[in-house]
Amino acid sequence: MGGSLKTNAVIPDMLKAPHAPEDQHLVLKIASVVRYRFFLYAGLLPYFLGAAYAYGIEKTFRPGVFWLGLLGIFLSVVGVESFNEYFDAKMGTDRVFNPSDDEYIPEWMFKLGVCAFGAAAAIGLLLAKEGGWPIVAYTLLGGAAAVWYVGPPVRWVYRGLGELVIGLSYGPWMTLGSLQLHTHRFSSGALLASLVPGLLIMALAVVNNIPDFHQDRLVGKRNLVVRLGRHNGVYLYLALASAGLIIAAAGSIIGVFPRASLLCPIAGLPLLFLSAKAAWTTWDTPRKFVPAVKFIVMCYALSTTVFALSMLAGK
Repeated sequence: MGGSLKTNAVIPDMLKAPHAPEDQHLVLKIASVVRYRFFLYAGLLPYFLGAAYAYGIEKTFRPGVFWLGLLGIFLSVVGVESFNEYFDAKMGTDRVFNPSDDEYIPEWMFKLGVCAFGAAAAIGLLLAKEGGWPIVAYTLLGGAAAVWYVGPPVRWVYRGLGELVIGLSYGPWMTLGSLQLHTHRFSSGALLASLVPGLLIMALAVVNNIPDFHQDRLVGKRNLVVRLGRHNGVYLYLALASAGLIIAAAGSIIGVFPRASLLCPIAGLPLLFLSAKAAWTTWDTPRKFVPAVKFIVMCYALSTTVFALSMLAGK
């Protein structure tokens, strides 16, 4: 969730011209809050996986609730990123080594987050009328994870639970919630499938904290990398990512997943290897560590996409 997956959207310089209308500036500011890569990696893919499982395995798909649920996910991401930017700025997380930098975060960003979360909750309750009480549970769990990831009084990321919250949110909760919208029932096969994106996104959260080790420690973020150290953090993220790919392979071999899902680890392993190769030699040099992060991001995106498509094809 947000604070551990920061990647600013690129806005062309021509759109930042001083003579641009004020309303256009506001639109661009809001657009920059919604980190497009974060939205793709963390939000869309597990949601699509649940819908693909419903269509390909359970032979059930409801277009209306799919699009309404997708809107709820979008609003949740707006809320997550708004809160992360606002509270990180308040805590001075990104100014630890440049205290003179003026990181101005307008108050409307906090209000935007509140409004986005409120609208997402309303959609969740509306969908619960169709999908039953489990949708309420998934909405409440996701809301607690999103609102309090960096927001007071809980601040999951400061308690060493940030990575786990990310893994649960963008693994079981997102995937099973998406499936529930279509089938109105729980599936143990879908739960196993949800561990694939859950473990991979948790690995991504860990690897992204490695170059931020010093500033996170100084501001009190007790994430797993701060607790275990950067070198051990490399072992941890590689183990998590490997576990996700192993589950996809094992599920395919024993027949829980479609045979085509074996393509998931086949697609992801080369990228995981490249990430590991970069990480072993650069874990203590943040600027040189970027390729390790880049390759694990690519591993997550490609593996989860292939996995979802295999579910869509069915058995």
